[in-house]
Amino acid sequence: MTRPASPDQLDAQPAATPHSAGPGDRPAVLVTGANRGIGRAVAEELAADHHLILAGRDADALAALAAALPSAETFVAELTDYEGTAAAVAALELPTGLAGLVHSAGILVNGSVEDLSAAEWERNFAVNVTAVSELTRLLLPALRTARGTVVAVNSGSGFNAKGERGAYSASKFALRAWTDALRQEETGHGVRVSAVHPGRVDTDMQHELRAAESGAYESEKYLRPATVAAAIGFALRAPAEAVVATIDLRPRAIG
Repeated sequence: MTRPASPDQLDAQPAATPHSAGPGDRPAVLVTGANRGIGRAVAEELAADHHLILAGRDADALAALAAALPSAETFVAELTDYEGTAAAVAALELPTGLAGLVHSAGILVNGSVEDLSAAEWERNFAVNVTAVSELTRLLLPALRTARGTVVAVNSGSGFNAKGERGAYSASKFALRAWTDALRQEETGHGVRVSAVHPGRVDTDMQHELRAAESGAYESEKYLRPATVAAAIGFALRAPAEAVVATIDLRPRAIG
């Protein structure tokens, strides 16, 4: 998952920039938030047998990651810039379609109902829900061509809401509803839709959350990003006749 971009990142022009000569026979998967945390772990999980389209806002970080992988290209875009995202999607070359779309980008909005402004609620939903839906909509033709799989990285907060995290939980409840609806809508087109709900994960977002909770950071008790990536890989690689609808993944030390 990603944090809000710096001004220089936001000024970057959306682009789909090839790193390798092409995916060849590898199935193509686009991963958002690919330069850090769970998204980066997903790229590493899939690198051996997929062509990766690494999406994010930090062009330099994405290019460095693409250079380290066997078959990858970058997709630099601010996903809440819908016109820019549409242009970046149009620039992609997907002659055999898109085998997978992993939504890993997201933001954490903390605060009580009393304290959060309308703008903070709107930003929360724009990144965590609307941008997810719009990117998926733009890529549906390619996903249908490949009979691909959409994986939305949700959260334990998509099942249970807590005080001071109402906005974040509301966006994750909405994302769960969205995946359920999309799964029904796309069954006839052969597109699978999966939701992965990890508990606490050792990422930058977890550091942000624990700071807001004024709690100790106990990384040994949290899931590793690679563990979540393995679950996402399972959903993407499931046999063709099956769909992994929901994975609820929790740290053993917390339950």
